[in-house]
Amino acid sequence: MKRIMESVAKSGKADLESWETALRVAVLACGAKVLAGLLAEQGSGRREEEVVCRCGGRMESQGVRPKELLTILGPVVYRRSMFRCPSCQATRYPGDEALDVVGTTRSPGLRRMMARAGSQSTFKDGRDDLRIYAGLEVSAKDVERVAERIGREMDTWSREERQRMLAADGPEPPKDIPVMYIAYDGTGVPMTRQELAGVKGKQPDGTAKTREAKLGCVFTQTATSEDGSPIRDPDSTSFVGALLGNVLTAGVGKVLDIYTVSLLRAGHVPAASE
Repeated sequence: MKRIMESVAKSGKADLESWETALRVAVLACGAKVLAGLLAEQGSGRREEEVVCRCGGRMESQGVRPKELLTILGPVVYRRSMFRCPSCQATRYPGDEALDVVGTTRSPGLRRMMARAGSQSTFKDGRDDLRIYAGLEVSAKDVERVAERIGREMDTWSREERQRMLAADGPEPPKDIPVMYIAYDGTGVPMTRQELAGVKGKQPDGTAKTREAKLGCVFTQTATSEDGSPIRDPDSTSFVGALLGNVLTAGVGKVLDIYTVSLLRAGHVPAASE
């Protein structure tokens, strides 16, 4: 801060953009130091419970190892305990597990920002947006990797959530819903050559430049407006999306799953006539 004030005094003229940019860098640097202090208490130290390997063996401490994390405040280095299994030689870092940074050097907050930036436009644009809006330097490839990883995690969570809801006993429905709607649409999404391998397309040579993305929704309707138009029930809509060559490839079973889950979320079950 002192250097910033000295620089302002020497310049002799107002430059608001330079001042606010310099202050943002200084504030983020201070925040990164505070965050480093918080992390120091999480990564290492004596543990009351044993660290157990997946094979069932008791893991032994191998000291601490440094790790540099890139966070929304900037780079932060913290030291965390490493444990190794004497039987299978597998390693674990309980500190990484607690902070949700296993296998990555990007903090959860930064990964969320990168995934959102990467989903809005190209990965290069996402990289540029992060630099301009947050002062963070990441590569376009890094944005791509993080966005794809979170996408896979979301897909896994969605499948598990659907299976869980279908397996569990739903709430007692207050009434049957005689009318429900299923709607879907699709559009071509540009893909890399790797993703298009084996996909039949409309190019003269039979190759494809895009894959079709399908987006569907299911919702219920129990009331109408004064002019008789249907009114969608609040909070009754469920969405599903997938890359498909044809909507039928999703299978009738998947459509029924989506239908059932949507009604469970709305607190209803379908009428017998549906």
